[in-house]
Amino acid sequence: MKKTLASQKADSLAYFFEKADNDSLPYTERQLYNKKAITIISKDKNDSMNRVNYFKVANRYYNMSDWASYKKTVDLIIKKAEKTNDSASLAKAYEYLSDYYGHNVVFDSLYLSVSKAEKIYSKLGNTKKVLNLILFKASIKLGQKDFAESEKTIFKVLAYLKDYEDEVLEYSCYHLLGNIYLESNEIELAKEFFLKALKIADKRKFSKRSQNKAHSLFYLGLAYQKQKQHKKAIYYFDEALKQPNLFLDHAPLYANIKDNLGYSKMKLGDYTDLPDLFYESLKIADSLNKPGYILTVKNSLSEYYISIKDTAKAVALEKEINTLSKKYLSTKYLLESLQRLSLFDRKNANLYIKEYFKINDSIQLGQLRNRNKFARIEFETEGLALEKDKLTQQKSILIYLAVGILLFAVTLFVIRHQITKNKELRLLQEQQNANEEIYQLMLDQQQKIEEGRQLEKKRISRELHDGVMGRLSGIRLNLFVLGRKTDPETIAKSLDHISEIQEVEREIRTIAYDLEKKVFSDTVGFVTIVSNLFSDREGHSGLHFIVDVEEDIEWEALSGNNKMNLYRILQESLQNINKYADADTVALRMQKAGSAIAVTIEDDGTGFDIRKIKKGLGLKNMEERADEMNATIDILSEEGRGTKINLIIPV
Repeated sequence: MKKTLASQKADSLAYFFEKADNDSLPYTERQLYNKKAITIISKDKNDSMNRVNYFKVANRYYNMSDWASYKKTVDLIIKKAEKTNDSASLAKAYEYLSDYYGHNVVFDSLYLSVSKAEKIYSKLGNTKKVLNLILFKASIKLGQKDFAESEKTIFKVLAYLKDYEDEVLEYSCYHLLGNIYLESNEIELAKEFFLKALKIADKRKFSKRSQNKAHSLFYLGLAYQKQKQHKKAIYYFDEALKQPNLFLDHAPLYANIKDNLGYSKMKLGDYTDLPDLFYESLKIADSLNKPGYILTVKNSLSEYYISIKDTAKAVALEKEINTLSKKYLSTKYLLESLQRLSLFDRKNANLYIKEYFKINDSIQLGQLRNRNKFARIEFETEGLALEKDKLTQQKSILIYLAVGILLFAVTLFVIRHQITKNKELRLLQEQQNANEEIYQLMLDQQQKIEEGRQLEKKRISRELHDGVMGRLSGIRLNLFVLGRKTDPETIAKSLDHISEIQEVEREIRTIAYDLEKKVFSDTVGFVTIVSNLFSDREGHSGLHFIVDVEEDIEWEALSGNNKMNLYRILQESLQNINKYADADTVALRMQKAGSAIAVTIEDDGTGFDIRKIKKGLGLKNMEERADEMNATIDILSEEGRGTKINLIIPV
C-alpha cells in the first residue's frame, strides 16, 4: 500500500533530523541535512507542529555550535509565536535565545531574554519555570560580582519553597549560595551551604547524568582549597572522583576535579602525579572544545612550571592564556596572565601593567553598567504591575468591582470547566465504545467468513456421503453380481475391484466424519483474528511465525476494548520486528496464568540496548495500551540476542 504524501514528508523529516543530530557524520553533511529539513517545514503553515519542528532545527544547530544559524532560527520562532499568540512557544524561544547570549557573553541581552521568558511563564502559571529562571538571573548577577542582589534573590526563592516543596530547586539555591560565599571569601558560609546541597544530593535520586553529588563534593573541595587546607580539599576531590560513571556523564566536571586535585597536590609539594593530572585534564578540555576549562588547566600548568623554576615554559603558557583570554573574553584569566607576565617578562613588564589597569578599570565599569541595566530591565518588566497597584490603591471602588467581576468569572470558569470535563468524559466513553464496535465488527466479519467455511465443509461432507458413497456402493453390488461368473480370471479381477472400492469407501467415510466433526469443534473469535494477523505477515515478510495459544483461555472474560488494545500491541510489535529486528523467527504464546492471561512475543533478531535506546511513539503507545488494560508490560532485549515482550493481562 502506497504511503500518503503527508506520511512520506513526516518520514523524510524524521530521517533528516536524525542525520543532522548524528555526531559521527561530517559537519558539512549534518548542516546539509538540517537545511533539507528547513526546506520542508518552511512550506508548512504556521501551526504548533511547524514551530515544534523549527525548535528541532534550532537544537541541531546548537549541537553543531552553529550559533549564527541557531539565533536566526530562534528569531524566526519568536516572530511565528507572536503572530499566533503562542505564549508557551514564545517563552521557550526566549529561553533558547538566552543560550545564545550566554555563549556569546552578552550579559544585558542574556538578562533581558531570561526576564521576558520569566514574565510569560508567570502569566501562564508555570511556577517551576518561573523559579528556575529567577535562579538563572541570580547566577547572572553572581557572574557580574553583584553578590548582594544575587543573595537576596535566592533567599526569596527559598522563602517561597517553604510552601512549594521542590528539592531540586532547593539544591540549586544552596549550591548558588555556596558559590556566592566562595566568591566573596566567606568560606565557612560557603561550606555550610555546599554541605546542605550535598545532603539533598545524598537522599534524593537526581538524574544519574547530572552528577549532583559529585558537584557538591567538588565545590566543598574548592572551599577547603581556598582556605589552603589542601589535604581536606584532596579528600573531597577524591570522593567526587569515586562517583559512578563520572567521566561518561560529565567529562568537563571530571577534568575540572582532576585539575584541582593536581593543584592541591602541587601546593602540598606532592609532585608524584604531576604534571600528568594537568595534561589529562587539558586533553579532555581540548577534546570537548571548552575554552573556559582549557584556560583553567593552562593556568594550573603555568603555576606548576613556576613552582619547579621552569620560567620559560611558564611564560610560554601565560602568553597562550593571554591570547585565548582575549579571544574568548575571559577577563579573569586575562588579568592573571598580565600579572604573571609582568613578573617574568621583564622586558615588557610596563606594557603588561598598563594593560592590566586599563582592563581592570573597564571590567569594573562594565559590571557597574550591567548592574544598572539589570535594574532597568527589572523596572521595565515590572513597571506595568507597579502602575496597576498604584491605581488600585487610589480607587478602592474599582477593587470591589474587580473582585465582583473576578468572582463571576471564576464561577463561569468553574461551570465551563465542568462542562468541558463532562464533554471529555463523554468523548472518552465514545472512544471506548468505538473500540468495542471496531472489535465487534472484526469479530462479526471473521464469524461470517468462518460460517461460510463451515457451510462449505458441510456441503462437501454431504456430497461425499450421499453422492459418492451411493455410487460406489452401487458399483460394489454390480461387481458382486459379476463375481458369480465361474471362470477364475473374472472372479479374481472382481475381487480385486471389490477390495479397492471397500478401501475408498472407508477413506471417504473417515473424511466425511472428520469434516462433520470440525463443524462443531472449531472456535471462532479473537484467536482466529490474531492467527490471521500473523499468517498475513508471514506471506509477505519472509519471517517464520510460531503461534501457540492455550485452548482453555476464556476470551469471553476479556472486554472488547482490552482485546482491541492487545491486538494493537501485537500489531505494533510485528511492525517493530519487521522494521528493525532483522529476525528469522517470531513466536507468539498466549496462556493462562492464574486469573490472568500471559502473552509473550519473542524474536531472534538483532535486539538492542534498552538503557541506550530512546522510546519512540510505538513503544510509548504499547505501554499506554497496557496501562489502559491494567496490565504489566516488560520489554527485554540485548544486542545480538533478540527481543522479548512479556504482557500479563488481568481478567
